[in-house]
Amino acid sequence: MPKKNQPNAMPDQSDLHHPGACSCCAMSRRDFIRLTAILGAASALPGGWAHAAESKSDRPLRIGYLPITDSSPLLVAHARKFYEEEGLEVEKPKLFRAWPQLVEAFIAGQVDVIHLLAPTALLIRYGSKFPAKIVAWNHVNGSALTVAPNINDVNDLAGKTVAVPFWFSIHNIILQHLLRQHGLAAVSGVPKDKLKPNEVNLVIMPPPDMVSALANGSIAGYIVAEPFNAAAENLKIGKILRFTGDVWKSHACCVVFMREADLAQRPEWSQSVVNAVVKAQAWIRDNRQGTAQLLAKESGSAYTPHAQAVLERALSHYGADAYGKQGALQHGDWQQQRIDFQPYPFPSYTAELVRLLKSTHVEGNSEFLNTLDPGFVAGDLVDDRFVRRAIDKAGGAKVFGLPETLTREEILS
Repeated sequence: MPKKNQPNAMPDQSDLHHPGACSCCAMSRRDFIRLTAILGAASALPGGWAHAAESKSDRPLRIGYLPITDSSPLLVAHARKFYEEEGLEVEKPKLFRAWPQLVEAFIAGQVDVIHLLAPTALLIRYGSKFPAKIVAWNHVNGSALTVAPNINDVNDLAGKTVAVPFWFSIHNIILQHLLRQHGLAAVSGVPKDKLKPNEVNLVIMPPPDMVSALANGSIAGYIVAEPFNAAAENLKIGKILRFTGDVWKSHACCVVFMREADLAQRPEWSQSVVNAVVKAQAWIRDNRQGTAQLLAKESGSAYTPHAQAVLERALSHYGADAYGKQGALQHGDWQQQRIDFQPYPFPSYTAELVRLLKSTHVEGNSEFLNTLDPGFVAGDLVDDRFVRRAIDKAGGAKVFGLPETLTREEILS
């Protein structure tokens, strides 16, 4: 695999870590401790999550999000007024700087609908027993392993440090799957001079920091959601070693997460919410450049702090011609997009997610994983009633490139 040329000069650091950027889909160790404390303290109170059973219908829909490409359907549904078309009164989506703040607002009832890392949904429902469910997928694929220009193979990561956004993320799961395939072991908290030849040190790092850390050489690579992979490419400080969707075909990353109380007590309202999000996914599939324009900082909408050129690359730049030679895309026959928007939450994916997470190195509360049965979780974590109806209303499975049976077998390379 040919090496890319080193950049002639370091990019402007203001481009690497935009002052308006957020922790976006990452948690530091301190953030993780905070989230664990939030979840643990409330669940230990008398009555546990009793407040989560409250559902109020006398206020507008409130949406919480992190400004990453994963949140596009929630934001486009607002920008295109799809919520209003479904008869919903809605506030402008509220931007959060990191997962702990978003989750805290959700469990406190300050927001009604969020996008959330699929493995984190497991942590919240089963690790902390919070009554909420996945009602749809927000998107599929949309992440990549980005590395320094001198890294040409997964084996080159041996003895080096790679950043991940969170232990309970699809990024951590897929990275460790890749490492195992190459005879490498994931560890954390090990000093560089103590790493064994076959070990890769994993660190939790906010995505804007990942781009800067890659540029200054403090990490060899990172695996994260877009548009931070596209940003490294545009800044010419890193390259895509592997797309996660080329490892696990059409995998979910972020999901639409809602409280059970709303699903049970306000089914028509819940249906309208899901209808709007699914309608937005269909629109994005046909309007990728338009989506980048809506969400870019140049639009003045304040949805995200990202440049339109970066978002356009994240939403559209893909294919064997662009990535086949460098090995980032090895399964062109899968006929996928860099990121795509397919709302149906396949039970087979949820079951496989549980199985893989059980064999993935994580820090923090993970004992609950030992008690989880993949088949049970596939039926319990997800409520697909609303998304099935929404897909039908949007024109059927074919609109999203889904099989009419809404079943599939999971494919991991």
